[in-house]
Amino acid sequence: MESKLSFKTLQKFTPDYAPCTITKYESERTGMSVVVVDREGPKVNGFFTLATEIHDDSGAPHTLEHLCFMGSKSYRYKGVLDKLATRAYSNTNAWTATDHTAYTLDTAGWDGFAQILPIYLEHVIFPTLTDAGCYTEVHHVDGSGHDAGVVYSEMQGVQNTQGELMDLRSKRLMYPESVGFRYETGGMMEQLRVLTADRIRKFHRDMYQPKNLCLVIIGDVDHTDLLPILEKFETTILDDIPRPDAPFKRPWVESDPAPPLLKSTLEFVEFPEEDESSGEITISFFGPSCNDLMQATALNVLLVYLAGSSASVLENTLVEKEQVASAVYYSVEIRPTILIQFALSSVATERLQEVEGRFFEILKKTAANDLDMTYLRDCIARERRLIKDSAESSSTPFSEPIIYDFLFAKRDGSLLREDLANLNEFDELLAWPEDEWRRLIKTWISDAHHVTILGKPSATLSRNLKSEEKARIEAQKRKLGPEGLEALERKLAMAKAENDKDIPKELLERFPVPSTKSIHFIGTTTARSGAAKELGHLENKVQKLVDCDDTKSPLFIHFEHVQSNFAHVNLVISTESVPVELRPLLSVYLENMFTSPIERNGQRIEFEQVIMELEKDTVGYAIGLGSALGNPEVLNMRISVEVEKYASAIQWLKEIIWSGIFDVERIASTTVRLLADIPEAKRSGSNMLSAVEEMIHSSPASVVRARSTLVSALYLKGVRHLLKENPNAVIEQLQQIRDALFQFQRIRAVVVANVEKLSEPVSSWSAFTAGLDTSKSLDPMEKRLSRLSEAGRNPGQLSYVIPMPTIDSSYALSVAKGPSSLQDRGVPALMVALSYLDAVEGPMWVAVRGTGLAYGTSFSRHTESGQISYSVYRSPNAFKAFQTGKTVVEDFVSGKTEFDSLALEGAISSIVLGFANGQATMAAAAQMSFVRQVMRELPDDWNERILEKVRGVKVEEMRAVMKDIVLPVLTAGTANLIVTCAPVMEREVVKGFQDLGFRPEVRPLAYFQDDYGIKVPAEDDKDEDMLDGEDGTGEEDEDASSDESTTFKM
Repeated sequence: MESKLSFKTLQKFTPDYAPCTITKYESERTGMSVVVVDREGPKVNGFFTLATEIHDDSGAPHTLEHLCFMGSKSYRYKGVLDKLATRAYSNTNAWTATDHTAYTLDTAGWDGFAQILPIYLEHVIFPTLTDAGCYTEVHHVDGSGHDAGVVYSEMQGVQNTQGELMDLRSKRLMYPESVGFRYETGGMMEQLRVLTADRIRKFHRDMYQPKNLCLVIIGDVDHTDLLPILEKFETTILDDIPRPDAPFKRPWVESDPAPPLLKSTLEFVEFPEEDESSGEITISFFGPSCNDLMQATALNVLLVYLAGSSASVLENTLVEKEQVASAVYYSVEIRPTILIQFALSSVATERLQEVEGRFFEILKKTAANDLDMTYLRDCIARERRLIKDSAESSSTPFSEPIIYDFLFAKRDGSLLREDLANLNEFDELLAWPEDEWRRLIKTWISDAHHVTILGKPSATLSRNLKSEEKARIEAQKRKLGPEGLEALERKLAMAKAENDKDIPKELLERFPVPSTKSIHFIGTTTARSGAAKELGHLENKVQKLVDCDDTKSPLFIHFEHVQSNFAHVNLVISTESVPVELRPLLSVYLENMFTSPIERNGQRIEFEQVIMELEKDTVGYAIGLGSALGNPEVLNMRISVEVEKYASAIQWLKEIIWSGIFDVERIASTTVRLLADIPEAKRSGSNMLSAVEEMIHSSPASVVRARSTLVSALYLKGVRHLLKENPNAVIEQLQQIRDALFQFQRIRAVVVANVEKLSEPVSSWSAFTAGLDTSKSLDPMEKRLSRLSEAGRNPGQLSYVIPMPTIDSSYALSVAKGPSSLQDRGVPALMVALSYLDAVEGPMWVAVRGTGLAYGTSFSRHTESGQISYSVYRSPNAFKAFQTGKTVVEDFVSGKTEFDSLALEGAISSIVLGFANGQATMAAAAQMSFVRQVMRELPDDWNERILEKVRGVKVEEMRAVMKDIVLPVLTAGTANLIVTCAPVMEREVVKGFQDLGFRPEVRPLAYFQDDYGIKVPAEDDKDEDMLDGEDGTGEEDEDASSDESTTFKM
């Protein structure tokens, strides 16, 4: 069949380290590229990528990305693509990078993907790009005189942030005006306000041509179906696209290259922040060509050596020993000339320039002295292991290198094969002499010209931006006048009416819901040992292997057998016995878990050596809350290794847990680092919304609350003070935590691996349990529900508005009661109702995002805490977005709005997609199996049962759950409400929610903090009170801020 088609095969190969085959096609008619990565699994993912280049800050690339979803030549209706995709177990999305735009299609099964593919491609190549769509989606001024629009709201939320301001200035200094990497492709607010539809259309004509398009498709793909689909699509567009042989300047490749830097530059950049204590540093360099595989791979290894862990030279010196930064990060931007960037976070403002100088002192000393070649070769070996692991564990392996190959390499795919077919370059690097590595450091980093940006916080800038924006809006209102504002309101209404024309039902009905036969879920096999057998006896091949190695140990071990070259060894640990007053100290304890010295055979092994050995043996290690397991109140400790090192992983767990040394210097270093990160965390409106929610809805017993930023802000200052005054007291508290956590009866082991390759799956744990009291029965796991506060158990009495000078937008979150068990009779109807409301181009999307009221909204079920929530993300006025969402739900409940049967089918399909997303890889499928059986205690066939019930949900049931469960989360008296907003928005937001019946209190962030009884030095406590503004209040009335320094207690 392929010989009759215009798509010729350029490359086909199977990487010798990954379970997949990669094929590259190119159309002889249009030049369109297609790269398929064949791999097993339930998902098919598409990345439809165009190289995009622009030499201004207009935002045309970004706005075009949004507008392509507003309709196409044959489907001239906003939202039709997403409605059809939802029915076909699919989800669409897109992103705009500086050098490309990628449209994604995320589908369960090939049949759904194949059905949507040509429709999606038409939206990309032939979008409608109407004036009305540009008006609502990009920017407009509403009837109140405020600026709005989906893209405008998005950029409003980021333009004046620390990261964006520093990045923009760095780009301006790195690249001249003739190079596209200089510009903000997302769009600057002032340019978005004047961007025209014609400018966007011109950009589309220039860039969106098939010869500039690459389809990257990853999953279980039917090539014999794919190529005819593409052939047919091309036939429909040939008459309307530029001639395939017409001149075309390939973006980036045929553009002016970035000239080398002729000198080093250092500049200060201010960013708005009331807390002026700490800033940030970014340092940027040009690297080698992205098509030089050896140099690029060597550079990645070198960066790991320099800044990849607490044992690496930069992190170890600047963070661990000298404690002048909370972290040293590095990144590599793949461009024709690679961009290398280091970032130093939370640096004392008065020391920014000094620390930047110290950074280069360390680099030059490293390049001049002997390198640790043993560690460097370990870095090479680990990078190779990580690539192998990613090829297996990622749901979309190779998508990034394929995209960048299309952007910058030869179109014949020869460099793609060289890059991905094998990992031979690592063998070559192992043979590199030390001089070659030293030359690499000097050439690209230590002796290279660079651009340094010192990010300096400024309370004055914060106030100026606030007053300037307020003045601009007032001037805009005066200029427009009442008649002008009314005219704009009418114009907006007309645009909405044109955009929101009903999609003919017969158009949607032409595309049936596909069969689920092409959704190939990944199967896992469970086996149990020790106390895990109390969950039930299993009869399968894997269980027999485990039984053959049975040591009669009562240790709870849950095995999930998958076809993998790696073993993921987990401990799930109860926190119930940790004293409540010590739970905030878990932040320090967990942060130090893998970065502390240990005692081995009577000798002290320093933490740097521990990290080096861990990295030599593993592909990953971590400890944190068990959120991914459905219970954030437990801990999850994980070590991942190549399967032959299974016993080594268990030995590491034992050694890290019980042989770790509580070293005062290490504890102090960690405490200082965690404290240094708090001001940055407090700059995020979204993060603080979540932090306040944790504080008011969780009891002090909750480890989620105890580790919140708003606890750490005070508690860690107390720890820092105690370490100076009585360090032994802190050591004793950490020992208490360890003794409380790691009791035999509080530990469950979970192993995800190819059990057939484990020679001793059970007996390898004997050394781990040696010395433990194994006589006690396994403790039940604590439940999130039991650790809620009174406000969390019975919401409806609290509402807060928190002005934040660091943000230009607003965010809202409301919480009400919901089902506390997945086996609750109302869960299937609630699943469908929320899926229906939250659908892309569904009711909430159309009403809120589609009208520019917010970048997004979403409902969430929190079964573990018996709650439901509604969030508004990045809105020019969170109240308007909230009120509109409430009206949508009320209209469904009252019957004013009817349920659409086709949208209902789409809602059910989205739930199927959600199940596929949860088990897109072998490791994810194994985790889902464990969570279902152990954490949620659900029957083996629960997935099948719930999907059957979901398919049977009736409209009456949906209306009932909307009335009884969904509407209360939008209603005063049954929901708690939290809003974070720019101070300029405060009065309007407060007034709006008051009109809805809420009684919002305006509070600074400091109001919600809790020190858990630790002694905080008076001068530190005073500093905290000043973080939220010069008077801690923004613009609220005096009586609302009278107790701003109160520590919030539950």
